[in-house]
Amino acid sequence: MAKLGFLGLGIMGLPMAKHLIDAGHEVALWSNSADKAKQLAADGRAVACTTPREVAAQSDYTFYCVGDTEMSRQVALGKDGLIEGVKAGAVVADCSTVSPEISISIGKKFAAKGAFFLDAPCTGSKPGAENGALTFMVGGEKDAFDRTKPHFEHMGKLLYYCGGPGAGLQAKLTQNLILANFLLAFNEGIVLSTKAGIAPELMLDILANSAARSGLVAFKAPYILDRNFITNFSTKWMHKDVGMALDSGKRLGVPLPLTGLTQQLYQAAISKGLGEDDFCSTIKVLEDLAGVVVQKS
Repeated sequence: MAKLGFLGLGIMGLPMAKHLIDAGHEVALWSNSADKAKQLAADGRAVACTTPREVAAQSDYTFYCVGDTEMSRQVALGKDGLIEGVKAGAVVADCSTVSPEISISIGKKFAAKGAFFLDAPCTGSKPGAENGALTFMVGGEKDAFDRTKPHFEHMGKLLYYCGGPGAGLQAKLTQNLILANFLLAFNEGIVLSTKAGIAPELMLDILANSAARSGLVAFKAPYILDRNFITNFSTKWMHKDVGMALDSGKRLGVPLPLTGLTQQLYQAAISKGLGEDDFCSTIKVLEDLAGVVVQKS
């Protein structure tokens, strides 16, 4: 039985923490919404902490999953943050999708304390988190990854060691760049075919049996046709990730022209009030412009 910590009990973090608890480990919990940690610890199988510092002091392996770069920095380095309680030799893994540059700088602070820091963003959205089937892309010291791997496996099915600090985040930003662009290509196509009188169900069947088939479309299209935009991964977070991919492209000297347009279309969706909805709700921007709704016939 290991001494673990988990911070950030949102859409993704809550089920991730539950898997660690169900595996029988000692788990120290913290959430910005204190009631979430208390509720999860109510049956006595975990302990709710009042600060990130308290979690780190009780844990040999600490995981956290928060919304953006500033949240990550505060949890790690802010007042009563993890850095103030971390043990020498302990491993801290940030499962959030944040700026690679900031993540690397956070990792250096932990190294100065004799601890190890992994950037370990995950993909799989809410269903993957709930089913313990996430995919993790990890950067940092290989030995720290190897030691932490058994605990990642409670939360995910696929683990990729991508290289040194920041490498996991670069892989995750690349994946989300492709997802964001691909979804907008699908949105354009399905709005066009619907406006032309082709039933969406027929168009989806054609796509599924062609070179244009896509796991993303297979997952998201039923939600669109049902007009169900319940949040598995929000428009605002995808917009944030696309922005970081563009920042990475600028830093590395890689032109990303299509992604620049994609960011603006996601911004249009946010301006339309769709920021908290699932990112497949971005289709509404094109539907409004075209005067058509993609739904079951």
